[in-house]
Amino acid sequence: MTGGDRITGKTVVAGVVGRPVAHSLSPALHNAWLKAAGIDGVYVPFAPDAHGFERLVHGFRGGAIRGVNVTLPFKEEALRLADRVSDAARDAAAANVLLFEPDGRIVADNTDGFGLLKAFEVQAPQWSADRGPVTVVGAGGAARGAVAALIRAGAPKVFVVNRTLARAEAIAHALGAKVRPLPLPHAAGALRDSTAVVNATSAGLAAEGALDLPLDATPDGCVVMDMVYKPLETPVLAQARALGRPVVDGLEMLIRQAEPSFEAFFGRYPPADVDVRALALEALGL
Repeated sequence: MTGGDRITGKTVVAGVVGRPVAHSLSPALHNAWLKAAGIDGVYVPFAPDAHGFERLVHGFRGGAIRGVNVTLPFKEEALRLADRVSDAARDAAAANVLLFEPDGRIVADNTDGFGLLKAFEVQAPQWSADRGPVTVVGAGGAARGAVAALIRAGAPKVFVVNRTLARAEAIAHALGAKVRPLPLPHAAGALRDSTAVVNATSAGLAAEGALDLPLDATPDGCVVMDMVYKPLETPVLAQARALGRPVVDGLEMLIRQAEPSFEAFFGRYPPADVDVRALALEALGL
């Protein structure tokens, strides 16, 4: 038995760190993969207090824990604590994966961009990044990671639309001339030229206000993605469907970013015959 059913002296331990973390779907996904693959491993949640993340990470040095996924609010701090940083993590200015090497070094990576692009590949296979401009809404860490991934994938131009223009301009300054910052009131102009739109804000969550985004300005065939996965059908996705636009949901991104994390922790890609989306939907009560 694996995936947490039986712990041995050789069990590989990995996990997810966040605050809060009880809602995380990652343990269900990773432990299902572990069980199906017959790997002696377990994936568990860690929830340090607001000031305890650094102590937790330093306590994992040396490899007693193979690695952790990192979620809010610790992604930027995770990058700062690493001894070696991947290009993806550096471009995103955040890490969602930390690996603890036996020699004591901490290696940071970011698989969110991979997850975003893979989600498009699965749910909107007709789209490719090099088809034309893309609009990313928001200018936080998630937005910057999305912009970096889209540029690496060949997007010729990425509009960053945000209520506070200075934050969008900071992303453009960091990632180069292909990034075009715009204030939210000017979004329609960007959307008219876009082959895809990515909502990288928290608008759509129950505690957040609605996002006033003129999706009706998008051309036919423009793919609309929302990184939020709870609710699965966000107001942005509902508006896109009503307009007949193809959509990509945040749950697919979550699942796909977990795949390279699993490989980094446990040494092989997750088995393809596990319907982890069905498990995630069940966990979400859908």
